[in-house]
Amino acid sequence: MNIGIQGIRFRRAAGVVVTTGAVLASGALYAAPAQAAAPVPSVVAKGGFVINNANGRTLYTKLGDTRRATGSTTKIMTAKVVLAQKNLNLNSTVTIQKAYSDYIVSKNASSARLIVGDKVTVRQLLYGLMLPSGCDAAYALADKFGTGSTRSARVKSFIGKMNADAKKLGLKNTHFDSFDGIGNGSNWSTPRDLTKIASSAMKNATFRAIVKTKKYTAKTKTKTGGTRTMAPWVNTNTLLNSYSGTIGVKTGSGPTAKYCLVFAATRNGKTVVGTVLASSSAAQREKDAKALMNYAFSKI
Repeated sequence: MNIGIQGIRFRRAAGVVVTTGAVLASGALYAAPAQAAAPVPSVVAKGGFVINNANGRTLYTKLGDTRRATGSTTKIMTAKVVLAQKNLNLNSTVTIQKAYSDYIVSKNASSARLIVGDKVTVRQLLYGLMLPSGCDAAYALADKFGTGSTRSARVKSFIGKMNADAKKLGLKNTHFDSFDGIGNGSNWSTPRDLTKIASSAMKNATFRAIVKTKKYTAKTKTKTGGTRTMAPWVNTNTLLNSYSGTIGVKTGSGPTAKYCLVFAATRNGKTVVGTVLASSSAAQREKDAKALMNYAFSKI
């Protein structure tokens, strides 16, 4: 009788083992605790890309290697080139030339409203470049940090430095023909490449400080030696006010570029950097960026 009971117990145990083995093989035991993956967001922007900044791992891509016009996101590289200059003195000054003002008028370009004859520091020009997206500030920096005996030569030299930096970063789908994104048909990049440029630029402490600043008031020196308090420069990157953890980076727009945004945010010690190109409006590019950041943070 005892033998029979033991035999029954053995057969029951074996059945449990077999059943458990089948469940393990099917993965059913793991199904209950597993969390559903966040749905991949749908964005209006024609191109998008996001990375985990800690290791460069791709978290999202939508036509990430398709070349497009970049608008003023080009100015990320402008700032990067300036900040890479040897023995850079951020307090050195540049005298604002009429050519910079004329350029703004002729291109109907975004402006830092720099005054001809004023002496403006390099640091102030960088704020004027990145916050209100001043094309006059971009011109002044290109003129200052390019080499050559004429303004056109210096500007050409500076743009050459921008392309050299892109090559150094290993970017094969980026080319600049302007210092501000108002190109002549050969100013383009991709969501992946712009994200890499931004990630590299964010290694510089001065750059990081500038692009996370919401508002900046410059005090420049006038022709007569007085002090001019400029109207505050407000950052065009509205994510700084609307998305918790945002630390940069730069907006861009134009007839061909449409609405672009290179963005970066940090949450719980983790940072994501990304780009959306050719969205349909300023509000939509912000919405696209938020959707991509939410998705990216859910994956790291």
